[in-house]
Amino acid sequence: MRPISSVPTSAFRSSRVGSLLSLGALLVSTAAWADPIATVERNGSFVAVEAYAPNIVRVTISTDRAEATAAPGPGPNAKPDAAGWARRSDAGADVFTSSALALTVEAQPWPKAPSQMERYFAPSLPPVAVAVRGADGTLLTRMTGWEMAPHTVNDEKTFRVGAQFAAPTDEHYYGLGQNQEGVLDLRGRTIDCRHNYDAPAGETVCVPFMVTNKGYGIVWDNPSQTTVSPGLHGSTHWQSNVGERVSFFVISGKTTDELYAGYARLTGATPLPPKAAFGLLQSKARYETQAELLGVAEGYRSRGLPLDAMVLDWFHWTRMGQMDIDHTYFPDPKGMNAKLKAMGMHSIISVWPRYEPESRYFDMLANKGWLLHEKDGSVVNGLPIRSDRTGGLIDTTNPDARAWYWDRIRDNIISQGFDWIWLDETEPDLVPDGHYFSIGSGDRYHNVFPLLHTTSVAEGSARDRPTMRNLILARAAYLGAQRNGALFWSSDIQATWEALKRQVPTGLDFTATGIPYWGSDIGGWQWPSGPKAERPVLVDPAGATAMAPGYTDYPELFVRWFGYSVFTPTLRIHGQRPGTALWEYGTAAEPLLADFLRLRYTLMPYIYALGRKTYETNAPMMRALFMDFPNDPKVANMGDEYMFGSAFLVAPVTDQGVTHRSVYLPAGAVWYDYWTNARHSGGQTIDVAAPISQVPLFVRAGSIIPMGVQVPSTATAQTLSEIRVYPGADGNFTLYDDDGVTNAYRDGKGAGKTGGGVKSALHWDDRAGRLTSSGPLPTGQAVAGLVKIVGRP
Repeated sequence: MRPISSVPTSAFRSSRVGSLLSLGALLVSTAAWADPIATVERNGSFVAVEAYAPNIVRVTISTDRAEATAAPGPGPNAKPDAAGWARRSDAGADVFTSSALALTVEAQPWPKAPSQMERYFAPSLPPVAVAVRGADGTLLTRMTGWEMAPHTVNDEKTFRVGAQFAAPTDEHYYGLGQNQEGVLDLRGRTIDCRHNYDAPAGETVCVPFMVTNKGYGIVWDNPSQTTVSPGLHGSTHWQSNVGERVSFFVISGKTTDELYAGYARLTGATPLPPKAAFGLLQSKARYETQAELLGVAEGYRSRGLPLDAMVLDWFHWTRMGQMDIDHTYFPDPKGMNAKLKAMGMHSIISVWPRYEPESRYFDMLANKGWLLHEKDGSVVNGLPIRSDRTGGLIDTTNPDARAWYWDRIRDNIISQGFDWIWLDETEPDLVPDGHYFSIGSGDRYHNVFPLLHTTSVAEGSARDRPTMRNLILARAAYLGAQRNGALFWSSDIQATWEALKRQVPTGLDFTATGIPYWGSDIGGWQWPSGPKAERPVLVDPAGATAMAPGYTDYPELFVRWFGYSVFTPTLRIHGQRPGTALWEYGTAAEPLLADFLRLRYTLMPYIYALGRKTYETNAPMMRALFMDFPNDPKVANMGDEYMFGSAFLVAPVTDQGVTHRSVYLPAGAVWYDYWTNARHSGGQTIDVAAPISQVPLFVRAGSIIPMGVQVPSTATAQTLSEIRVYPGADGNFTLYDDDGVTNAYRDGKGAGKTGGGVKSALHWDDRAGRLTSSGPLPTGQAVAGLVKIVGRP
């Protein structure tokens, strides 16, 4: 490694001044930032220790004291808080303690003269080692080394920075955003942590927060392209392409939910989405006309099928970047949206960040420097790949551009009666590497765009529609993006069985990242084209118009995909095919899909209460089994089953022609087959019938599941049909309801005119065989007449 002194600090620090000033305008944490608890030196390496809570601590290391003591990068927005922390010296080490953690910057002896071999191979950086222990003294993690290797990126003299952590053989790793390789546990892999639409297995999304089964998680504070190798050859290695320091946070917790609460404290809480977000969102790439869109909406109502929102995808505009609606094909957007509202539906519309040179705003944006640009200021126009040759990217890292972008959305689109915005291309699709944002090099800030781009709509909506709950569909995320009210999905995936199989662990790692709302394009986005079915087809394709006639098992695939998605946070049909509505997969598929859809709405009281819990705790509702069964080693890498809330164990069928599958029931619980009510002890694998009409589904003993009557959408008040109790253990569940659309849920007021919501804490006393409530149910119904105890007459 080249000596650190060979690149003067001033050479890169002067080039960063302008970008840091711009970045300060978009970081809450910059304004709130205060001095660290302490900055200690280790023979020329500076180590800053900064506390954010008793269980959250930041470590920053550099050979430049100013870099070591600078504020965090984009994402974290919490104020440092050293309350309860203390510092002491111990045999040359510096020890920082709180009620939850003890962090030791280990002593380092004065370096001796290097041997002849060390002159060639010893690292030039003064070594630093940091150990983090829990309150009981248990070692959580130990940083064993760090690196800063000088290189030039995008004409900027900078460093490749990284750190290594010890990795016990029984440590497992989860999160880091979205990686569609189909494996849950990240151990032994190398993750390319960058937004990449063209990743071979499906789009990758980098959210550099990784949790472990050892009671801690690490937030890596660097938005450039990063590689992470968890547990590979006995070490976990983080390395980022651009930086002048190593900066990371350690969050500890006795449970994974405590880790996610810590992540929310550091980067922002997840809002409660509108209730409609939990219902069916009907989309297609694309509805050609107003008449087609309304016809689909009316098709759901005429068939008695529930639906909450119609989604209008791209090319509804006259030109990319016009930010308008083509009245040739959508002659009366206000009237269209009024008709949807009269049917109890909402509307979502896609808004892209691209501007053709011939569009009305391009010249203005270019002159202001509000488009992704080259070093000389010229606009980056289109991509050199995928025959994508036109359009500049709005630079929403610039706060003025963000404000302008929302104003145009508000005035040109929201004014036409649309409720919520779909922000597509949030990676962004115009890869910023080699180019420049307002805050600096696109290489330095490769991963930050989705956070700042969704901030434009989140902040604008909060200002101009303060009482209306926000919702954003977004294709990529970054640290803190959950605070903007976004629902994320797995991008433009293939319409194949392999793609479906990969979705299950993909979604589990995404929610394990601390970002709770994720889903997939049900049925896949790409044109339905798959290999010939290897087994007899379970759904007769007769009457299907959603695919080419040769893809005979596609209706079966869609039924399985839809049944799985009933048990994901969001339920959205989308795809590049002639038709996507439920009746367009054939006469055999339609009743199966209708039953699954009605099950989703039956469970709406349960699901919406989970949403409220996520708002309060940041605990995800779609949960990999390691979260709830940490003492069962068999679930450490189990990515084809998961919990949906505290009650349901879901085991989707992702293979064609299969009518049975093995299901592992985690140890430490008793389980009921949802379909048959058969009772099973945990800690065993059983063979489960999986007819096309069912998703293998089990309920944990002690669960309380409120179920609702059928409604056409969440706009209709839903009473409870029953409260189902699965005996065998004590249980608790907090039922919650509110108006579903306003922000009054934040103020804690009661229901009624305030819309603030009503909670009822339900408790099942298994020994007494009695369900009690802390107060009136949100529906006003009496508990006694609703209770149904499974397995009892």
